Amino acid sequence: MKNFKNTLITGASAGIGKGLAWEFAARGHNLVLLARREDLLLKIKKEIELQHSVRVLVSSTDVTDEAQLHSAVKQAVAEIGPIDTVIANAGFGVGGPFEKLSIQDYQRQFDVNVFGVLRTIYATLDSLKITQGRLCLIGSACSYITIPGDSAYCMSKFALRSLAEALYGELATAGISVTLINPGFIVTDIRMTGNDGVFNPNWRDPVPRWLMMDAGTAARKIYKAVAGRKRERAITAHSQMIIWISRFFPGLVAFGSKKVFKRN
Repeated sequence: MKNFKNTLITGASAGIGKGLAWEFAARGHNLVLLARREDLLLKIKKEIELQHSVRVLVSSTDVTDEAQLHSAVKQAVAEIGPIDTVIANAGFGVGGPFEKLSIQDYQRQFDVNVFGVLRTIYATLDSLKITQGRLCLIGSACSYITIPGDSAYCMSKFALRSLAEALYGELATAGISVTLINPGFIVTDIRMTGNDGVFNPNWRDPVPRWLMMDAGTAARKIYKAVAGRKRERAITAHSQMIIWISRFFPGLVAFGSKKVFKRN
């Protein structure tokens, strides 16, 4: 790849996406930041441009809208040139026992976490081919282990891991690297977003702060993996442990799932 300077990030208004925006900007990348909350994107743009000599383009874009994605990418390429790094980060979690969820809940989950990623890739693929660029998919430790009460979210992340594994081989012929990131608990909005995809600032994150990695640290680890064209990285100690247990002790995972379900 000749250049490594124009980075597109979906879900860039908060959490990992925001952390990645700051990390890539600090390393001299022009940014294309996409998310639904334009006010937050504009705030990030202003703050980054005050500290770093990079261009920051923002667009209120929903990854469930194919036309919006293609329009945002086309405009960005016209302004700064082909995109060489794409980070498909946008996502949320639908939670609840299977019997309390509807088909529509599962469809909504997949529309963002799976089809939203597919739309992002299709919209940027021509650019990535030109630049022989880098594609990064933000997965989850839940792509290896399914938690009772989180079937919709875990299913979507299992699907994303399968997609990453297929694209790793398919896109290599075009010189495009594919990196799957499997975070654990990160300081983000995801656990304060309802099944309808709407963020609720009044909700309390149920995960204790000591167990979470801050978004800035996560972003640095992700940058290193993407820059090095790594195939897959688990970036927290607990995600590494979960993946290891799921690979070598699947019976223990099944036993634990039953216990968790009974307790809940």
